[in-house]
Amino acid sequence: MAEYTRFGPAGVPPMFRLLGATMTDVPKLLHEEGLDAFEYQASRWGPKPQMKIEDAQKLGAEAKKNDVRLSMHGSYFVNLSGKKEVVEASKRRLIACATAADWMGAYVVVFHTGFYGLVEKSFAFKNALTALKEVSSEMKALGLKVKLGPETMGRKSQVGTIDEILSICKEVEGTQLVIDWGHLHALHQGTLKKVEDFRAIAEKVEQKLGTETLKTMHCHFSKIEFSSQGEKRHHTLDEERYGPDFHMLAEVIVDFGLYPTMICESPILDVDARKMQATLREVLESKHQKSQP
Repeated sequence: MAEYTRFGPAGVPPMFRLLGATMTDVPKLLHEEGLDAFEYQASRWGPKPQMKIEDAQKLGAEAKKNDVRLSMHGSYFVNLSGKKEVVEASKRRLIACATAADWMGAYVVVFHTGFYGLVEKSFAFKNALTALKEVSSEMKALGLKVKLGPETMGRKSQVGTIDEILSICKEVEGTQLVIDWGHLHALHQGTLKKVEDFRAIAEKVEQKLGTETLKTMHCHFSKIEFSSQGEKRHHTLDEERYGPDFHMLAEVIVDFGLYPTMICESPILDVDARKMQATLREVLESKHQKSQP
């Protein structure tokens, strides 16, 4: 089966809600727009799945029918580097999300790893790594096939630099690399300014985790506003004062022969997802024409 870059929104697009669509309507509506990925938002979940197994299975069936790849964004209330009771509660939330994600056939649960707090960064990271290994082992024992997707983060207070995420993916079984390009841009104060900046990250991923991991990245993208401490808010692709520029990432996707799943987190979810899709097609066509004799 041919692999290709997929595009879709992080959550239900506003227009779908205005139309009165149910969650099981979403895959069909996305398919009609030409999109083929959807990230279900479980960002407010507690220690138990907050959806019925029947509803999850219906969503999964509709996604499969309409060729929409499902992912899930797990609970925001996760801190795997905090106090013992906080870590244990966080692990329960991740397992709850993974359980429901497995019901619906999602391939990855994206999540934020934790915070440094008042401890040394290396100590916080090691705590998070240990906790994730425990979560991975429990998921395996439960027979859950969905992958854990630690995400690169955009604030200086958060565990989730590119190097930390690469280390987690290398050391924890059953993980999926998740790169949020807006977060990386914000964390490093607008560092993604040239195609070469995106290329350097791709090369680092390939060196640390291999070509296949690079090719199959799960990605978040939007333009982003930031302060000295990192991420502030997401913006639309048309807001020129903010970065990064998706066209630059599209060039790297084409040059490296990648086929990531691209999830749009801009305020106009499906609209900007389609714009990213169109940009990638333009870059593909341009490079194809230049390669012709």
